[in-house]
Amino acid sequence: MPAPLGSTVETGRFKAYTYEELIARDKGNLDITWLRAPSLDDADNLPAPEVLAAEIVEDLQAALEEFAAIAETLQQARGEGSAEEAAPVAD
Repeated sequence: MPAPLGSTVETGRFKAYTYEELIARDKGNLDITWLRAPSLDDADNLPAPEVLAAEIVEDLQAALEEFAAIAETLQQARGEGSAEEAAPVAD
């Protein structure tokens, strides 16, 4: 069950700060700096674009399959038949 709205759980990559803590910092800047993997800092060591594209396609296809399974489960729970009958997925 998801956490209620407004609640936060600190993890290794996320820490909650109060507004007062943020404003007390040197510049009070609320810009977000994204974490980067150190291995991506050297552009010469990046995989070829076609390898990156293939990995992205693979990840997106896996995600689409998972969402299709969720949609089918939800439709079956409502007694509406399979998701494939209601909304075919394009290849």
